[in-house]
Parts: sequence; structure tokens; C-alpha cells
Amino acid sequence: MIWNSASEFWAMGGYGLYVWGSFGVTALLMGGEVILAARRHQHTRESLQMQVTTIDSDQDTAKDWQP
Repeated sequence: MIWNSASEFWAMGGYGLYVWGSFGVTALLMGGEVILAARRHQHTRESLQMQVTTIDSDQDTAKDWQP
């Protein structure tokens, strides 16, 4: 499709609202997925760090224990 002006390009032959609305919703959802993935990654890192700290602490306690 060939457009003669920028306004024709944005109008997309009468389907501009649908086209650009769909594009906007898709971009919003993809951005949200990036944010949610980063949050899950950070939560997993914190959870694993707590587990490692707990294991190290338990091992230190076991070394010091005497019957």
C-alpha cells in the first residue's frame, strides 16, 4: 500500500484505530512481561540466597555441636 501523506499512513486506509490500538496493546503487554520476568528473576535470586545462607548456617552449627 502506498501513502501520499503521513496522515494517510496513520489512518491506514480507515483501519488506523484498529492497527495502532493493536500495536499499542501488544507493546504494553510485551513491556509488562519484561517487568514481570525481572521481578520473578529477582525473587528467585533472593530465595536461593536465603537457602544458601540457611545451609551455610546449619553447617556451621553442626561443626560447633559437641555431644
